[in-house]
Amino acid sequence: MSETAKNHMSRRRWVVLGVGFVVMASGFALRNGFSVFYPAIVDDFGWTRGDTAVMFSLSILVYGLLSPFVGGLIDRFRPRLVVSTGLVVLCGSIVCCAYATAQWQFYLLFGVAAAAGVSMIGVAPMGAIITPWFRRNRGLVFAVLAGGFGVSLVSATLVQYLISTYGWQRSFIIAGVAVAAMTLPLALLFIRRAPTSLGPARDAGTRTVVHDAPKAAGWHATGWTFRRAMKTSQFWMLWLVGFCQIGLAEKVAIAHQVYFFRDVGYSPIAAAAVYSVFGVTFVAGTLTSALSDRVGRERMFVPGCVSAIAGVGILFCIGDAHAPWMAYLFAVLFGAGMGLMPPVLFAAIADLFHGSSYGAIQGMVVLGMSVGGALSPWLAGHMHDVSGTYDSTLVLLLGAIVASGVLFLRAGPGRHVSVR
Repeated sequence: MSETAKNHMSRRRWVVLGVGFVVMASGFALRNGFSVFYPAIVDDFGWTRGDTAVMFSLSILVYGLLSPFVGGLIDRFRPRLVVSTGLVVLCGSIVCCAYATAQWQFYLLFGVAAAAGVSMIGVAPMGAIITPWFRRNRGLVFAVLAGGFGVSLVSATLVQYLISTYGWQRSFIIAGVAVAAMTLPLALLFIRRAPTSLGPARDAGTRTVVHDAPKAAGWHATGWTFRRAMKTSQFWMLWLVGFCQIGLAEKVAIAHQVYFFRDVGYSPIAAAAVYSVFGVTFVAGTLTSALSDRVGRERMFVPGCVSAIAGVGILFCIGDAHAPWMAYLFAVLFGAGMGLMPPVLFAAIADLFHGSSYGAIQGMVVLGMSVGGALSPWLAGHMHDVSGTYDSTLVLLLGAIVASGVLFLRAGPGRHVSVR
């Protein structure tokens, strides 16, 4: 390949990554805006928190169930068509939510249809599309993609403004139309599969991920298939990490964080502001996770756990709105820690199980995250309905984060893949 062609490919891969970031940020903003729409829908219809949270739980479950299938679609069909179809389904379903008047309609539109759209733009398909463009910088790729997810959380204040100004029905319409207008042209024009001519060449300016010979014989001598990956204990430990950290802990925080702060006395806009700070620091954490390419996966994942645990500890001390600095300190510590962990997990999976079946393998891990994510929003809402407080939910949150750290260390990706 000529020097000019190499420079063109180098620029093009950054464009593909940038578009992936925009699609993730905009698309997931529609789903993660649930945390702000949630209280408005409960107040309007008078439904219980547990029953209403089912629409978010169902969304996470459907997203996960479809992820292995969608990851396989990326392996077989044109990526831009899969991603563009997902955006149309997602945005159309969100617009239709404005006209829902019964719980089953929200379950169908938000919980099933919109989730199907999100699954086509999620981490499994985007990871399968973009990592081949960056052969040696998988940590960087997942840091940027997870940063897009984090930016989606920052939209909470904007969503709350729209709801306060136009009502939740019109806000659904505005959000759905705006995201479609922003992302569809980008996906159609720029989402592309990496050319095979890129080969396994090292990315300029990056360090090399090295597999030593004895370990390579076990992990990289032959290509990973979906079935072979399912037979390893490392896969299932990482699957459980996703279940605990992203499924249980992250989804509880996304679904119930705004409600928690409103319950202790914060105004709707103040609660949304704390949630947005959580989103900003989540993005900071995801970008910092790119350092795992150099220092190792465990050395980034464990500090993320510690930071998130410290944030949950602060929540136990918040009983009213008279010390807002505590709320923002929680948002900083918890957001940074929760943002740091997912990209490191995704990169570890790509390190261990990369190959022609990677999309389906990563999709199976996303299914694990979604099983936890389907359970946790409903469970947290139900426990609040029964007890009247979020105390038991905080215990669940703390236990899930601790378990994810222990399991990641037990899986030990650094024992199979070393970083120079």
